[in-house]
Amino acid sequence: MTDLTPHALADSADGLDTLIAAAERLGPEDVAGPSALEGWTRGHVLAHVTNLGEALAGQARAAARGEVVPVYASRAARDAGIEANAGRTLAEHLAALRALRDELADAWPAPGSPLWDAPSGYRDGPLSGCLLAWWREVRIHTVDALTGTGQAVGYATWDETLCAHLRDFLAVRLPDGVAVDDVAGDPRDVTVWLAGRVPDGPLPDDLPELGPWPSSTPAPS
Repeated sequence: MTDLTPHALADSADGLDTLIAAAERLGPEDVAGPSALEGWTRGHVLAHVTNLGEALAGQARAAARGEVVPVYASRAARDAGIEANAGRTLAEHLAALRALRDELADAWPAPGSPLWDAPSGYRDGPLSGCLLAWWREVRIHTVDALTGTGQAVGYATWDETLCAHLRDFLAVRLPDGVAVDDVAGDPRDVTVWLAGRVPDGPLPDDLPELGPWPSSTPAPS
């Protein structure tokens, strides 16, 4: 299997830069507006991105110490953290995202480091899995947060490597006997649909029902 770590490291950093740059052009009132996720404002999405990034940076620091710690103390703690930070002003969200950018740059190991194989608290997997999760989340939620604004960032920001990874990761959502390649349509639109979002292009009317987001333990999606 191709090692995705170097690409994920670079593209997740670019994804966070994209989110910050687009959010810098929002109006203060946009933060309280609805995101693409039902029941969440844009502030909720920005808070989730920030909190998750901080939690995964914590996984990298723990791995460097030779420790394995939970990503969150509990699902309830994760949800409470989002609610607590969702009401930040735009300036506060931006300050938190910029601080996160520096934190992640300092916390992630260098490409090729053996620390990527160190155990983590994310899905009982290696630290590289934390990076892949961050890559997925920052790219997906950047679209969620900015949908409906003049600074909307679309699915075209998902490069082919990310789309291929998402199709592989999300294939378990399909019913037994159905493969990703069985779903007709533009591959990017199929990827967006697998991620539970509304694609830009048309897909067949008889799409199968998707299962839950893949998770071996309660985790953000």
